[in-house]
Amino acid sequence: MGDITTELAEIVGPANVLTGDAINDDYTHDEALHAPPQRPVCVVKPAGTDQVAAVVRLAAAQGIPLTARGSGTGLSGACIPRADGILVSFERMAAVLEIDTGNHVAVVQPGVTLRELDDATTAHGLVYPVFPGENSASLGGNVATNAGGMRAIKYGVTRHQVLGLTAVLGTGEIVRTGGRFVKATSGYDLTQLIIGSEGTLAIVTEAILKLYPRAPHATTLLAPFTSLDEVTAAVPRIVGSGVDPMILEYIDFVSMGGILNAAGLDLGIPQSIKETALAYLVIVLENRKADRLDEDIEEVGNLVSSLGALDLYVLPSQAGAQLIEARERAFWAAKTAGTNDIIDLVVPRAELGRYMKTVTEIAQASGTFIVGCGHVGDGNIHMSVFQADDDVRHRVMHEIFAAGAAIGGAVSGEHGIGTEKKPYLMALEDPTKIDLMRRIKQAFDPAGILNPGAIFDPE
Repeated sequence: MGDITTELAEIVGPANVLTGDAINDDYTHDEALHAPPQRPVCVVKPAGTDQVAAVVRLAAAQGIPLTARGSGTGLSGACIPRADGILVSFERMAAVLEIDTGNHVAVVQPGVTLRELDDATTAHGLVYPVFPGENSASLGGNVATNAGGMRAIKYGVTRHQVLGLTAVLGTGEIVRTGGRFVKATSGYDLTQLIIGSEGTLAIVTEAILKLYPRAPHATTLLAPFTSLDEVTAAVPRIVGSGVDPMILEYIDFVSMGGILNAAGLDLGIPQSIKETALAYLVIVLENRKADRLDEDIEEVGNLVSSLGALDLYVLPSQAGAQLIEARERAFWAAKTAGTNDIIDLVVPRAELGRYMKTVTEIAQASGTFIVGCGHVGDGNIHMSVFQADDDVRHRVMHEIFAAGAAIGGAVSGEHGIGTEKKPYLMALEDPTKIDLMRRIKQAFDPAGILNPGAIFDPE
């Protein structure tokens, strides 16, 4: 590899090729619980699309694996490098290139974080609405995993916000897809094919993102219920009411206690409610007009009361923001509590109550403790699995995924497959679809160098 590091230095500059002890531990892992860290042969830090293309051509010619990395906040092992490969870091490609107010788009490089983009759009009264729970996450990583988050009930996920891409194929060819427009019927939609491919089809070097007017008024409502069934029954009624919630989340009583304790947050919920409530519904509403927001609050309050809510709390703005932030940090609270695994399965939201009964039965039969919260508005369930016996845990995980697949669900709603959920995808997905995905990868990446081992194993 000595020769290739010299050639890489000629492409990106000697200071931007790291080897040996210069590769710090942050480059070796993401936030997956079980994926072992891997130290690559070298880390390269390109400054633009042309340099990325040159690096890919060089790697393809010698069959060297390449893994793209943004902030490393993923939970599925999708950006962990190969020990015999090159890690492409985008810390030098982290610019918001343009805020186009005429077309309501932002043009960004992959290293830009959600926090940086939010700061840039705030100045224009606009917002990029995808917030998957970690503002230090990079836009390149969000595109690679099709990141979602709590606001998906109103705005959708990353693939609904990306209008176009600049990307480098596994051959080193540069492709530009889409544009600053919201519709096109001009051949295959390559933009959507690349989104969510976890760096296995192409390396994204620029993205055109849809922006929205930033609503000046918002409020957070908290409705405790005596059962998850009541929560799931309330969701379609709230969605169908027309109030258009920005966030619609459920949190079970164990998770609520955990995330509030971790955040040091007291919402002032009476002890009598805490002792009765088994599930909470968190509703965030936003509006351009304060009086219209008040009308929506009143309508939701009357609706949830009629559907069995024990009460409705209109949280002060600071407390509401703290609750949402605490919910976004639920993974870290679970990790601190010693969770052995996490699940982010998605099922049709109308089936959520029935599905969670099945999960409870699986947990009880195996002696496993499972708690969770989720984006109840879109059926994306986040569960923490406490089961120290590896064999039992893997069996329980398979049963949980299989039960979801049986009612039309999918293994991952937003974290992606990476290396961690690959066995479950292989066991439960239609083999014809897997074979088709392999053929698509062959077309994009004939040498098989782009993130090999993510989603499925190389043949």
